[in-house]
Amino acid sequence: MDLNSSSPITIPIFSTLTSPFESSPKKESDSTPSTRKPLSLWPGMYHSPVTNALWETRSKIFERLLDPPIDAPPQSELLARTPSKSRMTILYNFSTDYILREQYRDAWNEVRIGKLLEDLDALAGSISVRHCSDDDSTTRPLLLVTAAVDKMVLKKPISVDLDLKIVGAVIWVGRSSMEIQLEVIQPADGSTENAESVALTANFIFVARDSKTGKAAPVNRLSPETEQEKLLFEAAEERNKFRKRKRVGDRKEIENGEVNRLQALLSEGRIFCDMPALADRDSILLRDTHLENSLICQPQQRNIHGRIFGGFLMHRAFELAFSTAYAFAGMMPYFLEVDHVDFLRPVDVGDFLRFKSCVLYTECHNADQPLINIEVVAHVTRPELRSSEVSNKFYFTFTVRPEAKARNNGFRIRKVVPATEEEARSILERMDADSMQQDK
Repeated sequence: MDLNSSSPITIPIFSTLTSPFESSPKKESDSTPSTRKPLSLWPGMYHSPVTNALWETRSKIFERLLDPPIDAPPQSELLARTPSKSRMTILYNFSTDYILREQYRDAWNEVRIGKLLEDLDALAGSISVRHCSDDDSTTRPLLLVTAAVDKMVLKKPISVDLDLKIVGAVIWVGRSSMEIQLEVIQPADGSTENAESVALTANFIFVARDSKTGKAAPVNRLSPETEQEKLLFEAAEERNKFRKRKRVGDRKEIENGEVNRLQALLSEGRIFCDMPALADRDSILLRDTHLENSLICQPQQRNIHGRIFGGFLMHRAFELAFSTAYAFAGMMPYFLEVDHVDFLRPVDVGDFLRFKSCVLYTECHNADQPLINIEVVAHVTRPELRSSEVSNKFYFTFTVRPEAKARNNGFRIRKVVPATEEEARSILERMDADSMQQDK
């Protein structure tokens, strides 16, 4: 399959596990002789069937990335690409591949969201490579990294019994960055697609770096063709401007005022700290919602550039956020969305990574769908240097499953209150960010 073809690519996904009862059918490509390094030795093959299929598709270009020609010249002339040039589709044949189905099944017969986050990041990376390729094997390739996830919204439950596909393309390009839009599509009857077939939407921001100097590098231009592509480009341009304004404005808003809001949040927390017997039983201190886990980053979790795969970090953050919401609500949570995520610093193989989560605040205006807002902060900890740096901040929103709520007559979601000014500021910043997102 030629990645440099101008036509959109569709990639079928196969189970990467062998059935204990039968031999896996041999693919046609298995009999083709190749001098390429076995795919099983490449980074990323340990993540999911999607990553495995994407590696296979990108193999020709990615062989250059595995051992980049550092002394080669950079791309000399930027090309104009259409969104269709980068468009890719991956297909999950859940209805017929029972092993693949079991790899993605969760406890409610739905798709595991954590694994899906990995797949979305991997596909977005493939699309960015496809857009930035200059078709010239004599130039050195760009280093493309996930800079942010702008927004990810689950519109409906995703069944693991029906076939599924993810479609994505580059919809906007800046000087050295690009936005990739992905849609997870699952028709209710498994065949007919319509607007209601979109189960999840996600927008990823990737940035390009020169693989030799590490500095920002220009990427190929984007030439929208259809009216829909032009509308998507304009909307992405507005989001880019909004992100720039937000970076400048949010901190000033907190610093220049909001004292009353800050004090109001802290006043209830002080009662918990100073007079706990008199505190509101329907509230809880933020610090009492904390969960934490840690891990050493292993080579199997690396991407093509030797850094830890962004999708892996999102997967681990999601699992902790889900557990935090579960322990807080006392019943099974239901995922709704991931808010804007910034990848602040890279994570390397061998890093000691700590994930710390908390319930930042709750919203109970809608009794049928109370919202639980979870913050997960990833810290790269270096014991030898006595240092700890924030790598990522993730914000997830959950509600509770209707069937779980129906079984619990005493159901309630507590209000979360801060005990320190730092916690109060974090809550206000997040509330304001959510409010700005809704007003866009």
